[in-house]
Amino acid sequence: MPFAQIYMIEGRTEDMKRAVIEKVSAALVEATNAPKETVRVWITEVPNTNWGIAGVTAKDLGR
Repeated sequence: MPFAQIYMIEGRTEDMKRAVIEKVSAALVEATNAPKETVRVWITEVPNTNWGIAGVTAKDLGR
């Protein structure tokens, strides 16, 4: 059973997350020949204050 865990800064719309799940699932099906029904995608949203880029929070970078 292929499993993908995606970390993203929070703020994406439900439609965007739905698209990520759809496209990541399709990629795993294509790459592994796994049945679509066995693919799992887990999105973890992280507050921009908890995401660091080059020593600075994403919030401080305006993200």
